[in-house]
Amino acid sequence: MTITLQYTNVTVNDVDESIPFYRDGLGLEQRNDVASGGFRWVTLGSPDQVGAEIVLSEPHAGRSPADGDALQELLVKGQLPMLVFSTNDLDATFQRVQATGAEVLQEPIDQPWGPRDCAFRDPSGNMVRINQLPSA
Repeated sequence: MTITLQYTNVTVNDVDESIPFYRDGLGLEQRNDVASGGFRWVTLGSPDQVGAEIVLSEPHAGRSPADGDALQELLVKGQLPMLVFSTNDLDATFQRVQATGAEVLQEPIDQPWGPRDCAFRDPSGNMVRINQLPSA
């Protein structure tokens, strides 16, 4: 038996506003753009990791009004789970993401537990960390 991660959801305030951060900054490929009931779901994935994608959608997309409101409140507070990406060139990735205008939370630094990493907020306030493992 095998199991792999296929999709993970990222709640954003505005899908169109978020695409440049994930596509242009992180270098993900836009794969699908599905509209239904006045909402959109956009999937993006790394060309280096076929089959795993993030799904950008607004808080009320596919949810009850009460659940959408609760998710919106958590998004506004910055309380949704962070995303962590890995790269083989942290400094170049940092520069590319910073060029999108994203809020820098932490410039690249060497962490005492191993990786060199940095952190941003996407346009909706989600925390995104990017790390590079030390060379062997």
